[in-house]
Amino acid sequence: MNVKFTLVIGIIAFIPLGIIFLLFYHNEQQNVIQQQIYTTQSNMQQTYSDVQKTVELCNMTTQSFLNNRNLEDMLIRLKSAQPVTTMEYVNFNSEDIKALEKLVNSNPYLYQTRVYADNSEFPEMMPILYKRERMMQLPWAQSYESGTWQFDYQDVIFPESVMNSAQHMMSLITSMTDYEHGEIGTIEVAVRMENIFPEVFAVSKDSFHCYVDAEGSVHNNGASEKDCKWIGYQNAILYQIKGQAKEEKSDCFVSKLDGEQVVIGYMPLPELGGYLVTLDSLDPQLQVLYRQRNILLLGTVLLFLLVGFMIDRLVKVILGQFYQTLGVIRQVQSGDLDVRILECGEDEMGELGTQVNVMLDRISELMEENISREVLAKNSEIRALQNQINAHFIYNVLESVKMMAEIDEEYEISDAMTALGKLLRYTMKWTTPFVTVEQEIEYIQNYLQLINLRFDYVIHLSLNIPQLAYAQQIPKMSLQPIIENAIIHGIEDLAEDATIYVKAMIEDGTISIEITDSGKGMTSEQVKLLEQKIAGKIEVSGGSGNGIGLKNVQDRIQMTYGTDYGIHVDSKIDCYTKLTVTIPLSIGGQIQ
Repeated sequence: MNVKFTLVIGIIAFIPLGIIFLLFYHNEQQNVIQQQIYTTQSNMQQTYSDVQKTVELCNMTTQSFLNNRNLEDMLIRLKSAQPVTTMEYVNFNSEDIKALEKLVNSNPYLYQTRVYADNSEFPEMMPILYKRERMMQLPWAQSYESGTWQFDYQDVIFPESVMNSAQHMMSLITSMTDYEHGEIGTIEVAVRMENIFPEVFAVSKDSFHCYVDAEGSVHNNGASEKDCKWIGYQNAILYQIKGQAKEEKSDCFVSKLDGEQVVIGYMPLPELGGYLVTLDSLDPQLQVLYRQRNILLLGTVLLFLLVGFMIDRLVKVILGQFYQTLGVIRQVQSGDLDVRILECGEDEMGELGTQVNVMLDRISELMEENISREVLAKNSEIRALQNQINAHFIYNVLESVKMMAEIDEEYEISDAMTALGKLLRYTMKWTTPFVTVEQEIEYIQNYLQLINLRFDYVIHLSLNIPQLAYAQQIPKMSLQPIIENAIIHGIEDLAEDATIYVKAMIEDGTISIEITDSGKGMTSEQVKLLEQKIAGKIEVSGGSGNGIGLKNVQDRIQMTYGTDYGIHVDSKIDCYTKLTVTIPLSIGGQIQ
């Protein structure tokens, strides 16, 4: 009997165990692949974010130079060969050139910003103003077009003995023109490519990265096949991307090259006109997984043999405890929840008896909790009814005050009562924890209308929200605390007219809502401290300025959508503070 029982248990256990083992390692393999895909996508998205910031920085720098009237006047005078005195050169250099140099030096991502004047008879004012002859030494000078990017060239306007020039540069080239004199100069805003594409210029045997510009030229670190074998598969990689790529959309897919599974990713960079290519080999991770599988398989077989031997010896003892447990379970089925297993042994069946007792105790606790929960629900209904009665009283009072104000032609007070009534209806009516962006914005507008009554200055609200975003479902009161925080900590101390900008962007199944104030901003240390408070790494308590309002918004978002979503903070002292709320796109309650 013991031998037969042991064999039956062994067969029944071995087949599911084998299936589970195979499924487990298949899932683990898929997890490794998905994790690598996620890592590749995250790295590309980070690179894209850096590219966007760099492009925006270069465009802003270029625009600053284009808007400099003194620089334009000097270039016109040089173009038309008008005489310029030594004192004028000195004053221009000490005032305008130094100001532009300070602007460039304040942006650590910039390599250089240079202006090449159409004149060869003036003293160059380094590091900003140069003669056109300098520009003609650069490889793109003969064929550039204004407003285009030039990639992967060496800075050779000075000999190497004079300056250790950058090897991999990219720059935004813009012509400065005048209606009367035509092109009067050229602006070169340059950055180092290794700062924008760090992975492209890193060397790794298990990965390959490159950037392909609009003309089809491939830019990478120039490593040999000895350093990275995937260099030799560059054309094959690009060919697979052309077959897989969807227009204007990034993607990652698994392929096989040289007998290895690899993850190939590509991301269009419309700001630069090209796309980013990345390849990561899965072979190192999969080899580790295969070794773990073999070790675990051997251990499982040995453990199975040992358990079979123990089962053969303990069957009789197990059966005795089993029937006692079975009798208790039958009594529970008949409705007796007070019964317990009195004697639980120390073997597996004894542990089962202990767990049955724990389960019965837990069932009793749950029944008591359900009764308490029902009582609380009834109490909540009563309190909600009381709140509704109080709310109706407040609304009626506000309507009476509004009518009195309109009778006395105090329309400003009447409008304030209307805004206050809408604000109270919004805050006191919680039929659902979610509202649309449009409803939250309407509430914010009423809130600002009342806030502006307090101050001698005006806080404006600028909206840039696509129509589709207005229907987005968000947790109620998730944007207003950010607006309130911007007023109290960013604008109120300035005591002057200000604007709060609200911008919504929809991309890749997510919606990002940026709230930017033109207030006093924050230092990087203050931003870091605030982010730690929002993330809950620093304990906060009630009081002004401690970030508890933003932390509450962060907690509600992550409890609703998961930890991949929430609030991100950007700020610049004496300039602005921007908080970005990112949540999954959901229209009509359905996540897209």
